[in-house]
Amino acid sequence: MEYKDYYKILGVDRSASQEDIKKAYRKLALKYHPDRNPDNSEAELKFKELNEAYEVLKDPEKRKKYDKLGSNWKQYQHAEGFDFEDFAKSSGFGGRNAGFGFEGTFGDIFGERSEFSDFFNYFFGRASSRGTSRESSSSFFERGSKGSDYEHDLRISLEEAYNGTTRIININGEKLKIKIAPGTPEGKRLRMKGKGGRASGKGESGDLILKVVYEPHRIFDCFGKDLHCTVPVDIFTAVAGGEATVPALKGSLSIKIPKNTGSGKVFRLKGMGMPGEKSGEKSGDLYVKIKLTVPRDISPDDMEIIKKLSKKYGRKK
Repeated sequence: MEYKDYYKILGVDRSASQEDIKKAYRKLALKYHPDRNPDNSEAELKFKELNEAYEVLKDPEKRKKYDKLGSNWKQYQHAEGFDFEDFAKSSGFGGRNAGFGFEGTFGDIFGERSEFSDFFNYFFGRASSRGTSRESSSSFFERGSKGSDYEHDLRISLEEAYNGTTRIININGEKLKIKIAPGTPEGKRLRMKGKGGRASGKGESGDLILKVVYEPHRIFDCFGKDLHCTVPVDIFTAVAGGEATVPALKGSLSIKIPKNTGSGKVFRLKGMGMPGEKSGEKSGDLYVKIKLTVPRDISPDDMEIIKKLSKKYGRKK
């Protein structure tokens, strides 16, 4: 019987956390999943090994027993006269005779062939449990395991996020209608249950998770529900005061520019940002930054006036 190094199969250290084990399994299971490797016997075998390893290491109690075995596996593999049955019983596994009172492998007892290795069946199969011999006879693969969750970015424009939109996507030949509500925030995950990877055995299919991502906008930067933009204002309006046109997702509007407004001044327009996702939730704000501009093609007469003003109000050396 060959010892199975489940940590090596998943590519993790023996000290790996449960979360690290979960991440490693998902990554490798996605890589070797039968859906991605049709008619590939090596990938299928690897996928089965991954499921077997994860079946043990994801369960703290099974992992504890496996680690206890791990400290003696070299003795188990190489020592002459090593009594495997006695070691299994003393380690708390029970061995293949546990609870039955007759010899026989996992498959012999239930008249079926296990998809897991003899190593797994000996230590972690139903024949090794310490409960009643009338336990369910379905193996892990017969019970099935849930398919992998697939996650993809769903890119939308800022206008689509503001007004709401509908997208049609094609998944395995099936057209799915995705509704995006007004104010849907960037980073939100939309879960399509059962539209992910196929399951093994009788398990449920995984889910498709669509992560909302805003496409870059030519005018606005979005931070949460707040929008930021820069508006050019000519120097004369900034000095004398006046109005400036400000773009907004619901249409342009005008704001008053007070006298002597400096470059970099920021105006806050309440409620002019992204709408709230939930009913009754307040909208974000729009922050407008002023950038002073210098007019071109000034006539000679006007330039003389500007020079006089420069001498009068400009800084002295």
